[in-house]
Amino acid sequence: MNNSAIPVAAMPAKKFSLNTNQKAFLLFLLILGTVLLVWEVGARMGWFSQLMPSASATLKDFWWWISNPFFDYGPNDRGIGWLLLTSLRRVLLGFAIGSAIAIPLGILTGLSEVISRAVDPFIQILKPVSPLAWLPLGLGLLKNSESTALFVIAITSIWPTLINTKFGVSHVDQSYLDVTRTLGASRWRTLTKVILPAAAPYIVSGLRISIGIAWLVIVAAEILVGGSGIGYFVWNEWNNLKITSIITAILVIGVVGLLLDRLFGLLQTWVSFGQRL
Repeated sequence: MNNSAIPVAAMPAKKFSLNTNQKAFLLFLLILGTVLLVWEVGARMGWFSQLMPSASATLKDFWWWISNPFFDYGPNDRGIGWLLLTSLRRVLLGFAIGSAIAIPLGILTGLSEVISRAVDPFIQILKPVSPLAWLPLGLGLLKNSESTALFVIAITSIWPTLINTKFGVSHVDQSYLDVTRTLGASRWRTLTKVILPAAAPYIVSGLRISIGIAWLVIVAAEILVGGSGIGYFVWNEWNNLKITSIITAILVIGVVGLLLDRLFGLLQTWVSFGQRL
């Protein structure tokens, strides 16, 4: 029998397909292109207010700001890089103050049911208060715009870290605690070697939410207390009717917020991985 006469089935061609990330990126580009197109056409056709610039004018102004971020021609004429650094310094300092209060208090409330029940009404009452409501109180107490900004950032960023720390500490696996008691470990050693490592993912999760709130608050704080920073820049550019600069600031604020969230996301992944090890 001649094998050469038997037809050989053709190998099926490999289908080209995009993975989830590639599809999501293409969809992102499509949405972005659609928004920019509608924005450009709408601005040119007069669909919006006369104050609204076109997308092309905004992108041109955006490029001008980010290509020269560190010029300094005086207190009210500085590059967006300097303004961003000023705001980041305030946010990180206020966030550090809030975290220094929230983490120890969260540990304390997580370890003691009595303290937890005593503190909980204060948390539930103060947690939903708007940052804007704290500003007059801060100015009245501290009589200083810089200190007031730090106060508002600290007081509004406390709650997620406090609540998550309390939850993490109070929900440590009981079997871990039983083993430490059996081995005769001191309370301090149990806290540092068992409770805190077990609660670390919850604590970092709270910190991640808190840094987002702190960055959100800085704009409102700087608009009202004045001085310098990205929030004050937004208000100053509105007074000058420079909408392109305001949109630039919004984009920069959003990108920095995204980067801060990703950094704490990496930290959260790291502590969770370390816990699994």
